[in-house]
Amino acid sequence: MGLSIFPSWIGGYEIKQHITNPNIEVGDYSYYSGYYHQHHFEDQCVHYLLGDKSTNEVWQSGIFGEVDKLIIGRFCSIASGVVIMMAGNQGHRHDWISSFPFDFSEFGDGVKSGFERAGDTVIGNDVWLGAECVIMPGVTIGDGAVIGTRAVITKDVEPYSIVVGNPGRCVKKRFAAHHIEQLLEMAWWNWSTSQLKAAMTIMCSADIDSLYDYYQAMDSSFTDE
Repeated sequence: MGLSIFPSWIGGYEIKQHITNPNIEVGDYSYYSGYYHQHHFEDQCVHYLLGDKSTNEVWQSGIFGEVDKLIIGRFCSIASGVVIMMAGNQGHRHDWISSFPFDFSEFGDGVKSGFERAGDTVIGNDVWLGAECVIMPGVTIGDGAVIGTRAVITKDVEPYSIVVGNPGRCVKKRFAAHHIEQLLEMAWWNWSTSQLKAAMTIMCSADIDSLYDYYQAMDSSFTDE
């Protein structure tokens, strides 16, 4: 028996180091911890997105033209078994008389393709996706949001919301409104390594006011390492 991809549930790997699909974009530091499913992020979590190993040839042919992309920000934490449903195979048009994809059968020249984009799926920065949650096509999850275990997300999620259940519902915001405004203004996930290192004591606390003070006084001479 070969070595496990994820030898322990404690750790994970940086996702961008393991992506092959050209329609997936992932920011720095975002990681996947897949111990309980033992498949790579792209194989386990991303469903129905053209350009993966099984569809790379047809994607390269250009038959479908532009397709939806999966865009993940920086510093995201993605737990084992998350499912991100994409619209790369949208052929089931429930607005037509039949949802059957006739273009896969022999019904003559009158058949139209049911392919229809749902829009990019965008997961912001500092987002935590709980184990086995499901993200539906075309959804945007705001910065700092937390998605609970096995929640089903069918619509956009506001920044710093905690969302649970099926269908997903916001049960609370992580912080007060004025603190959320400050966090979005600071966008700390875009700071340099040097700037973050100098603020680590505050980052590892709930003291948003002190972080904002640091941000306002932040020395612009900081450079990334």
